[in-house]
Amino acid sequence: MKKTSFLLLITAFCCLQKPIFAQIQTGENVAVTSTESGKVRGYIHNAIYTYKGIPYAEAKRFMSPEKPKPWTGVRSSMVYGPVAPLIDPTTSVQDESEFVFHHDWGFTNEDCMRLNVWTPNINDGKKRPVMFWIHGGGFTAGSSQELPSYDGESLAKKGDVVVVSINHRLNILGYLDLSAYGEKYKQSANLSILDMKAALEWVKANIENFGGDPNNVTIFGQSGGGAKVNTLMAMPSAKGLFHKAINQSGSFRTAMLEKTDTQLIASEVLKALDLQPSQIDDIQKIPFEKLSAAGKKALKLVADKMKAEGKPVIGFGLSWGPSRDGEVLPYQLFSNEAFEMSKNIPLLIGTTKNEFTPFAGMATFNSTQEQVMEILKKKYNSKTDAYLEAVKKAYPTHTKPSDLLDIDFSFRPGAVLQANQKSALSGGAATYMYLFSWQSPVLDGKFKAVHCMELPFVFNNIARCEEMTGGGKEAYVLADKMSQSWINFAKTGNPNHKDLPKWEAYNSTKGTTMFFDNTCEVRYNHDAGLLEFGR
Repeated sequence: MKKTSFLLLITAFCCLQKPIFAQIQTGENVAVTSTESGKVRGYIHNAIYTYKGIPYAEAKRFMSPEKPKPWTGVRSSMVYGPVAPLIDPTTSVQDESEFVFHHDWGFTNEDCMRLNVWTPNINDGKKRPVMFWIHGGGFTAGSSQELPSYDGESLAKKGDVVVVSINHRLNILGYLDLSAYGEKYKQSANLSILDMKAALEWVKANIENFGGDPNNVTIFGQSGGGAKVNTLMAMPSAKGLFHKAINQSGSFRTAMLEKTDTQLIASEVLKALDLQPSQIDDIQKIPFEKLSAAGKKALKLVADKMKAEGKPVIGFGLSWGPSRDGEVLPYQLFSNEAFEMSKNIPLLIGTTKNEFTPFAGMATFNSTQEQVMEILKKKYNSKTDAYLEAVKKAYPTHTKPSDLLDIDFSFRPGAVLQANQKSALSGGAATYMYLFSWQSPVLDGKFKAVHCMELPFVFNNIARCEEMTGGGKEAYVLADKMSQSWINFAKTGNPNHKDLPKWEAYNSTKGTTMFFDNTCEVRYNHDAGLLEFGR
């Protein structure tokens, strides 16, 4: 037989053989399981069953979520569902930062109540811990697919856990308070939070069919997602739907607007739309872009009015978000009543060292010591030496001149305040504090431990996020340690494991904080003096 003919025969034979270890498995009867609304079909990748875009609720505009309509047959659930409409759609990006973050903007639709599930198995009778991810983007933007780090496959595989992530209503669609205009709109001020509760109810009713334990659910989120975690902890009707909580860089908003404020915003929205109260139902038909523009105008008018009256404007500026409506959210987030409600929920909380400061400090990244000192002396005057001493005590190994400038004072103080209050509750569950100080080498190191930098490590997704982490050996080692802490916390309420120093529960006296870095270490009240400069 000629050599060419022999090779063709071998090739044909190989093509006829089914691969023993297929990387991805798809098909009509692959990864099929049931939900209350009907059967769904996903796919299996890297031995993880994956489902995307499953409806967990539905709702008319400005109305409370209801269970989705049932479907017949098997619903294909293999791609992400729609994303909530955004008040500021992305039309351009900065090249370097977009390279680092690598967003996936998705497609928008007001019918956006969808969730995704990653699980090691659906048919083995096991009840795995459920890790319920809530995306960032404040209360106005973001989605469950926005960042590559959000993919739950690696975390599910590493920890033998079920990962769930959700999309929900945002901005004006999730928080416009129309309660003054009719019973059907009575909960409209906090619809976004009600969507999250509806997703948790879906988990309670369905997650056993995905190999999960409805009685061991950890809610976790970063930035706006962390703030949403706080909000759910202050929501009486969500009690019992989750059992542990993780807040990553999400304690920036410690108070909410009151009903008088949110109803005033709604009144200004109606004026901007030229609608009378008797025409309120017409608001459901107004194009989103027009609605959003009216919302922006109303927020500015009310913010100016509040400032003129000497009232504090909450957060970084008046924007859409949850409010104390007296029903869905009866208490302020950091009130004694809210903390008492969640006292039995173990909490893991922390921030990154730099958060948003690298963006502000790009121009000073390569500044000399003399140039940095000139900036500091203008800012702190006679207190400059005290500031330098506090920085040296807090971060002794960070010696680049710009390290003196780009320390976060926006997110860390709120996290410390929350940890102090939560850990002080008599007989309450443990609180654990962390600080992510690992410095990314990407683009000469200018992004440092920027906001979101910990996400690839939490999800064990270094390979998916090389643009952010550099993909080096040190990143993989730290991701193994950090993701294991999140997994252990989800399983037991305790993040300790053999590859970390002993991590004690937090209290305000010791200020115990786990530093996640190339060398992980526990430190005590490391920045107590430094935080005074951020007040």
